[in-house]
Amino acid sequence: MQQYFSLNYEGSAFVLFGYAHLGTLLLIAFICFLLLRYGNRIPKHLSPTLRYSLVSIYVVNEAFRHLWFLWYDKWDIIYMLPLDLCSIGGLIGVLMLIRPKQLGYEWLYFLGIAGALQAALTPVLTNYGFPHALFIQFFIAHGFIFISALYLTAVEGFRPYGNSLLHVFIMGNLYTLFVGGVNFVLGSNYLFIAHKPITPSALDLLPAWPWYILFMELVAIISVCLLYLPYLWRDRGFVFKPSAEKG
Repeated sequence: MQQYFSLNYEGSAFVLFGYAHLGTLLLIAFICFLLLRYGNRIPKHLSPTLRYSLVSIYVVNEAFRHLWFLWYDKWDIIYMLPLDLCSIGGLIGVLMLIRPKQLGYEWLYFLGIAGALQAALTPVLTNYGFPHALFIQFFIAHGFIFISALYLTAVEGFRPYGNSLLHVFIMGNLYTLFVGGVNFVLGSNYLFIAHKPITPSALDLLPAWPWYILFMELVAIISVCLLYLPYLWRDRGFVFKPSAEKG
């Protein structure tokens, strides 16, 4: 059992789109399907219990990650702050499950899902394949973002609107500027805006810094638009929510 928590794991390394990876993705997709298909049938009196259960799972999961890195003396402020898109998405997911608000939901639905999807499809797990604890922790953390966003959509009745696209564009760019300042002070590379990852990634196909950041911005815009597409199709056009009605 101890080997599944070890630093020098002797089990199988992570295999991109291997059986364990694909099986985990299918499991997360199945849970999301169940939420979208049957979420509106969940009795209202059960909603608080389910929401706080999800929050508890995420908090324990994240606490384990930080404790694991501390135990092996691998915790470092330039890597471990919750500033990347998925970490901040997870924290916003927790806050929205506790006290849902429209603006927070929009961040979670658009930027959270977009970031978690990219991370889940191309995780950086190197030697830690299934069933190492870091493999399980990684997919619980990212699966939580999908599940919390779709829970708020299917069970709590939240949805994005046409003006949500503008809100997310502004919030995302302001957050990127903030993280850029943190990177400058700490010498970190949160959001990969200081330089490309040192490990192989899709960013290697793009031009050098800072031009690849423009391509990242374009990909983010396309991802957000694709996530709004089901609502655009259903509404047969953009529907704007008056700001006075926001939660």
